[in-house]
Amino acid sequence: MPFTLATWNINSIRLREASVLKLLKSEAPDVLCLQECKAPVEKIPTANFRSLGYTHLLARGQKGYNGVAILSRLPIEETASHDFAGLKQARYIAGRLANGVTIHNFYVPAGGDVPDRQENEKFGQKLDYLTAMRNHFQAEPPQRAILTGDLNIAPRADDVWSHRQLIKVVSHTPVEVGHLNAVMEAGRWTDITRAHIPEGRLYSWWSYRARDWDAADKGRRLDHIWATPDIAGATRASRILRDARGWDKPSDHAPVFATFDL
Repeated sequence: MPFTLATWNINSIRLREASVLKLLKSEAPDVLCLQECKAPVEKIPTANFRSLGYTHLLARGQKGYNGVAILSRLPIEETASHDFAGLKQARYIAGRLANGVTIHNFYVPAGGDVPDRQENEKFGQKLDYLTAMRNHFQAEPPQRAILTGDLNIAPRADDVWSHRQLIKVVSHTPVEVGHLNAVMEAGRWTDITRAHIPEGRLYSWWSYRARDWDAADKGRRLDHIWATPDIAGATRASRILRDARGWDKPSDHAPVFATFDL
């Protein structure tokens, strides 16, 4: 059965409810994973989502910060919501579809501005979070699984607008990339987006600081969709909806899509 999954750091689900509705109407993914919802679960505006057929919701939230959610037109059962690295933050939710596929939705800490855990506690928390993810997938090897979300790391040189200028900037430093690769190796994950778009610069995030984000095009690919080896070959297409970055009152992230036939 073909189904399409999308992941999007929405940067406040209440402020950008209209954008979520626009995406659901125009693109109609079967499953939408959201990050940085910035709302307690009971404050997530579900009524309009349900009216479009998205009657299933899994979520973890907190007031004003973090928060993850999975909206689905397909039945989905919650399977996990670990507090990785003991941060006591709403950064992870997982659920299983009727076809046996487990979807892991992550919001990895951004890590602050200084790439040194001795000077910057947030950077240390980011590395600890990634280490906890690695340890989890080593202890419980995933099967028939998709890992998605805002991982806040652009791992490849062509995942950023300038590898040379960003090599010491948080989100693209070698230590972060090394930790992310360790997570990938632990779960034997395949980067689905790059499996379908193997060459060329590719971004899912553009800073609000740019006067004209589109013209400057100084982006980074921070949002990812991975799959385990037993289903990675069942993917049929991947894309990033760049235009969403230019919608009214946009998130600074664009949605990432993948279609599976399982």
